Amino acid sequence: MIPILRLAAAMLVLAGCTEPVTRDDTSRILLIGDSLMAMHGLSGQSVSHAVEKRLGEPVTDRAVMGARFLYALPISGAAGLNITKQYRPGDWEWVIVNGGGNDLWLGCGCSRCHRRLDRLIAADGQDGEIAEFVRRVRAGGAQVIFVGYLRSPGAGSPIEHCREEGDALEGRVAQLARTDPGVHFVSLSDLVPEGDTSYHAVDMIHPSVKASRAIGARVARVIREQGETADPPRR
Repeated sequence: MIPILRLAAAMLVLAGCTEPVTRDDTSRILLIGDSLMAMHGLSGQSVSHAVEKRLGEPVTDRAVMGARFLYALPISGAAGLNITKQYRPGDWEWVIVNGGGNDLWLGCGCSRCHRRLDRLIAADGQDGEIAEFVRRVRAGGAQVIFVGYLRSPGAGSPIEHCREEGDALEGRVAQLARTDPGVHFVSLSDLVPEGDTSYHAVDMIHPSVKASRAIGARVARVIREQGETADPPRR
């Protein structure tokens, strides 16, 4: 097998499958997003599993490897490749979400991405696909936790050159969070020590099990600190 295909196959094995959202779903927490969330799902060691263990309650996980916010293909909705389509209205108190990295890395190669970045979220955090989606979730009554990305440890990662674009994206999401107390931005920019490869999988892009646990711990801390009752929906 060609090395890149072998690596892709390995990543799919480590990734999780989306859980259906049904009428009988009793979870108050929904998790959506891309491979940052989906990694290690089949082995029961993804971010959602870490949150479940920390809080002692179920989390509905619909994250999908390769998912984006800007995904126009018709099949993307059914397959969960469009992050906004992973969301289903319900009695959620919390919606945990990440994304945007694939839009920049796969969409424009983290080069001359200003137009795509603006489509994702405006500089003031008030417009764009991400801002509109967050407002829709908030209108349904849930608080939103938007999780940032791991940073490269500076050890040969293929996404090393995406650092500036990633910082810009997350700065805009943080700005959005500052305007709404029901939106919480969880940064991972300080999670990976320089030169420490233990927080990344073999591809030096995706999180290791260690990182998934650490990310889950940060997310669970926000939910615990905010208390058991979500604030009312914004109309």
